[in-house]
Amino acid sequence: MSQQIIPDAHHSTVRVIAITGCDGSGKSTLAASLVNALSAQEPAELLYLGQSSGRIGEWISSLPIIGAPFGRYLLAKSERVHERPSTPPDNATALVIFLLSYWRYYKFRSMLKKSRRGKVLITDRYPQAEVAGFRFDGPQLAKTVGGNRWVRGLRKREQRLYQWMASYQPLLLIRLDIDEHTAYSRKPDHSLSALREKIAVIPHLTFNGANILDLNGRDPESKILDESLRAVRISLAISIP
Repeated sequence: MSQQIIPDAHHSTVRVIAITGCDGSGKSTLAASLVNALSAQEPAELLYLGQSSGRIGEWISSLPIIGAPFGRYLLAKSERVHERPSTPPDNATALVIFLLSYWRYYKFRSMLKKSRRGKVLITDRYPQAEVAGFRFDGPQLAKTVGGNRWVRGLRKREQRLYQWMASYQPLLLIRLDIDEHTAYSRKPDHSLSALREKIAVIPHLTFNGANILDLNGRDPESKILDESLRAVRISLAISIP
C-alpha cells in the first residue's frame, strides 16, 4: 500500500494544462498535438515534468573518479526503493533520489515563471503529494521508513518540495485512462506489474482538487485531441479576467 501524504494549501491556479496517465496512454502524443494546435492562437510550450533520471544519471556519470558504472549503480538502487520500501536507502541512494526530486522542483519553478509571463504550458506529467513514489509523480523517499539523520532530513525536505508543487493547481488536468494490455502493447519495454500499479493508482489521485478531464486513451487520437481542445479553450476563456 502506497504511503498517503497530505497536500499543502492552495495557491493561485496557473496557466498550465497538465496531462497524466499510465505509460502508453498517449500523454506525449497528446501534449505535442495540443502545443501545435494552441500555438496558432497564443504562445504555448511543452514541458516534461517527470523526474528526468537520465539527466541526473549523465551528471553523476560525468563526475571525476565516480564514472559511469557508479552512476548507473546508484540510479538502479534508487529505482529499487519502490520495490523494497521497508529498507531505508543508504546516504548515496537517498541523495540521488533527492536530486531527482529537486530537478523536478527546478523545472516546476521555471514553469511557474513562464506561466506568469502569459505563456500556456502543456506538461507531460504533473507532481502530486497524495501517494508516494516516482511511478505516480510523488515523492520517492516518502515510500521508505527509518534511516539515519541524513536520510530522514532529505525525506522531509523532499516531501515539502512535493507539497509545495502540488499546492499549485493546473488550469486543467487531462487524465488518460488505459488498460494494462493496451499499455503493455504500446510499451513492451516496461514492467507489466509497474503498468498495472500505475493504472490502479492514478485514477484515484485528486491533484489537490484540480479540474480534471478524464478521457479514454484507447480512443482515436483525433477524438482525444478534439475533446481536449474543447476543454482547454473553455478553461482558458474562464481564466481571462
